[in-house]
Amino acid sequence: MSHSEQRVTASERRAAREAQLIASEKARDLARELKIYDFHGGVHPPENKHQSTAEPIGSIPLADDLIVPLNQHIGATAIPLVKLGEDVLKGQKIAEGDGPVSCPVHAPSSGKVMAIEPMAVPHPSGMVADCIQIRTDGRDQWYPLEPVEDFRSRPVDDLLEKIRDCGIAGMGGAGFPTAVKLNPRGGAEIDTLVINGTECEPYITADDMLMREHAEEIVAGVEILAHLLDQPERVLIGIEDNKPEAIAAMKKAARGTRFHVVVFPTKYPSGGEKQLIQILTGREVPNEGLPANVGIVCQNVGTARAVYRAIALGEPLISRVTTVVGESLERQRNIEVPLGTPIRHILDSHGVDRKQLQRVVIGGPMMGYTIDDESAPVVKTTTCILAPTDRELPAPPPAQACIRCGLCAEACPASLLPQQLYWYARAEDREKLQAYNLFDCIECGACSYVCPSSIPLVQYYRAAKGDIRTAQLEKEKADRARERFEYRTLRLEKAEQEKEAKRLARKKAAEEARKQRERNADSPEAKAAKAESDVVAAALARVKAKQAAPEQQLARAQRALTSAEHRVERMQGKLAEAEDAQKAQLEAQLKTAELKLQEARQKLAEAEKLAATAPAQQTPPPAEPSITDDKLAVASSTSSAASSAIEKAKAAAAARASMSPEEKLATEIEALEKRVAKAEARLQKARSEDDPNTGAFETALNKMQDKLAAKRREQSGDEPE
Repeated sequence: MSHSEQRVTASERRAAREAQLIASEKARDLARELKIYDFHGGVHPPENKHQSTAEPIGSIPLADDLIVPLNQHIGATAIPLVKLGEDVLKGQKIAEGDGPVSCPVHAPSSGKVMAIEPMAVPHPSGMVADCIQIRTDGRDQWYPLEPVEDFRSRPVDDLLEKIRDCGIAGMGGAGFPTAVKLNPRGGAEIDTLVINGTECEPYITADDMLMREHAEEIVAGVEILAHLLDQPERVLIGIEDNKPEAIAAMKKAARGTRFHVVVFPTKYPSGGEKQLIQILTGREVPNEGLPANVGIVCQNVGTARAVYRAIALGEPLISRVTTVVGESLERQRNIEVPLGTPIRHILDSHGVDRKQLQRVVIGGPMMGYTIDDESAPVVKTTTCILAPTDRELPAPPPAQACIRCGLCAEACPASLLPQQLYWYARAEDREKLQAYNLFDCIECGACSYVCPSSIPLVQYYRAAKGDIRTAQLEKEKADRARERFEYRTLRLEKAEQEKEAKRLARKKAAEEARKQRERNADSPEAKAAKAESDVVAAALARVKAKQAAPEQQLARAQRALTSAEHRVERMQGKLAEAEDAQKAQLEAQLKTAELKLQEARQKLAEAEKLAATAPAQQTPPPAEPSITDDKLAVASSTSSAASSAIEKAKAAAAARASMSPEEKLATEIEALEKRVAKAEARLQKARSEDDPNTGAFETALNKMQDKLAAKRREQSGDEPE
């Protein structure tokens, strides 16, 4: 063996030993990091989880109508893609997400779209929101699905788009779009993936039963999530120790993987995202920050299963496991229910006793809220429907004055000061509320649970958050309006300055030009320009003189007389055909036209007299030495044409004056026939060339034809139709 080969072998052995040491060191570090931490505060309310875990996940008959809200997540409302009366299939996309933080919505079953309008939705305020109502046809026919065969061979962006297109949103909390959460912004490096299987809220067992019965699908979904996050160093599945069956199932499913099922003591609210991260890693998410800021992404076990079904089976999120529990029900269990199923249908399917039913709570007794309208549907974040009796969940006693005991501060898992927040919320002191980190409150209800004065603290915090958000939106609108105004003011000022600068530049240039002309006044070029200016002025004077010549005045007077005669004839015809109600007005117009005709005759007589005496008084103008022979020729031809036109006008006026009414009518008919022939030729040409003005030509021709027909009837003596 050569020395070079020996060196390569030694380097390989050294690299292998180093890799082994690094791996063992990472394993020791991981073992140290897997220790359980604790968080501040917390309470231990009665769990009441055994009522709904006695039987496996079931199902109920399909409802006649499904009410599908267009917004089942944090972010913008989806935009409908279907119309009224349209038939849809199960899993078909019926609304598209609007913007990056939004989710599409899919049909939970096949049927027909009956309405797209505001309807009741599960919300603490009892609000209505835009929904699509589907009348189911009972066939439950699927829309064609498109699964991903091998997700590891596909680009991450394609997988994220597939998850988004399937409408996957967080199923354990506020419903944040999963694709957005898996693509942290700002280049954050994710070293830990946390899977939340805690489910600390009393009564709720949906995630517990899901882990018992579908652990393999959850672990398969976790593999996809880890792949999308570029295989983070740690993948931790956190479960409270009050779920032994779920723990066993998840450990069995995770065997052979690098995923760690971490079991920790039960305490409410350990299922909160920030609290769970602190329990499993000891890291604290900063004030108003995100888990990605500390290198962690947290997902619910239900979300992991939905991601698996979206990638491996192509199924969109159209159903979820929901706990149906409460002593007013004959049957308490977990069901896989289509999204959009009305809550009334679910309660009736479980034998609700309306006499014992105290109220309907969406979620658990700690963080849930009461609804008044049972037509509200199940949505992506509906973990539980609680139908308690008065004995099971009595109405809270009336609130009393705060005794400043401090129990709320001891129970707060976010290490806040609930008492101070309560006073500032009542005083509507928004600055103090934000200074005391109101938005770090997760609204878990632990403070209200321990309050001996029965003060509904969480309700005050929710209302204060809503007021602050509204005030911030108004401030943002005002800021944008102010910025637009300031920008407009600056733009106008800049435009005015530019305008003033141009004006000053023009003034300066004109002054320089004037000075230059004064300096060059005696130059040959200036003298030539002045001579040319004098020639132009003389030509304009001659044109004005021609326009004032007796021949021009005579021609204008003849045209005015002809126009006045035609107007009198038209008014006489209108007056003859008019109804009695219009005759007075037409008679006045006829009188005005006759006066103008008389005035035109007088002006014509004066023009004829002036034209008859003009040749004896006028002398030919002296020749202009500066005009060329060409210009003289043009002037001579123009004068000759004008004289010819004047003679023709005189002859036409004389001939018309000597005509009888019948001859005048015949002349008008002949002229109209020529105009009609020209108009027909023009219309035919326009049609052949597809001229856009063809319609106008056709209208003009019709009017001329009607006028010609009227003149012909007048000539033949027929009455007008």
